[in-house]
Amino acid sequence: MNYVIPTNLEQEILRLKREQNAVILSHFYQDPELQDIADFVGDSLDLSRNAASTKADVIVFCGVKFMAEVAKILSPSKKVLIPDFKAGCSLEDSCQPKDFAEFKKKYPHAVVVTYINCSAEIKALSDVIVTSTNAKKIIEQIPADKEIIFAPDKHLGRYLEKVTGRKMILWNGSCIVHEQFSEKELVKLITNHPQAKVIAHPECPEALLNYANHVGSTSSLLKYTAENQGGEFIVLTELNIIHQMKQKNPTGRFYDCPFIDKAGCSLCNSCPYMKLNTLEKLYLVMKYGDKSFTGGELQLDEELRVKAEKPLRRMLEMS
Repeated sequence: MNYVIPTNLEQEILRLKREQNAVILSHFYQDPELQDIADFVGDSLDLSRNAASTKADVIVFCGVKFMAEVAKILSPSKKVLIPDFKAGCSLEDSCQPKDFAEFKKKYPHAVVVTYINCSAEIKALSDVIVTSTNAKKIIEQIPADKEIIFAPDKHLGRYLEKVTGRKMILWNGSCIVHEQFSEKELVKLITNHPQAKVIAHPECPEALLNYANHVGSTSSLLKYTAENQGGEFIVLTELNIIHQMKQKNPTGRFYDCPFIDKAGCSLCNSCPYMKLNTLEKLYLVMKYGDKSFTGGELQLDEELRVKAEKPLRRMLEMS
């Protein structure tokens, strides 16, 4: 099939949204043009909760696959579309269901606390899901005599061990975006911008977090920059969140920290999965659905959805 991309792309997307009674969601890490056309911009859980509260029949999720799964889990009667099925997540890839099920067997009495950045299958194997915002609060509610398995992000797990005082059994996973920041480049930025505050997501390795003036979730980092109008910030998370930071703090100055590739070149640290979504693919999935060349409707087995919903609902109760 030959697809024609209209010249008035944004207008056509908005027209399709009205016709389909759809709501468009965009994660903070999406390119600015996707953030600007979305009805809601935020982190993965807040986006899904916002979509569930609407009367929309269709959810179009500009993010990665596990986020769209959460939207489907919480809104089973709504159709969920994603622009590109290849938009995955390195954390999800690092924790495969068969391997994790075998890992769990080694610690039969442990409470399984799983970061939301995982597949529906991993959620179904968990006792409670957490986000970077509520993880500390939830872990502190687990009895002290209980072992805790924390998956899949080892860096977030180590950070939570530090702030909660709880030793946990950590799965060996990590986010390619947050793990790639160059400490050498960070030190250069701090030297060149001594007034700048270093703000970091807890998915970063501990060596980088040690430089931070503020550590928090994407929404926490955004709030911090909004509360410090006109300030300077070195941002240790996916660079597209700076688009939102500039909107909330237009007089602020923001510096993204690069990473160094094998050839020694300094490159922007952006999520390759998030970048798979584009305005054109958003249009195509809304126009053609499953006939879109990259995306379509997310399907989720109902038995799996119900199993994955249980630890998500427990998270909402505990937080």
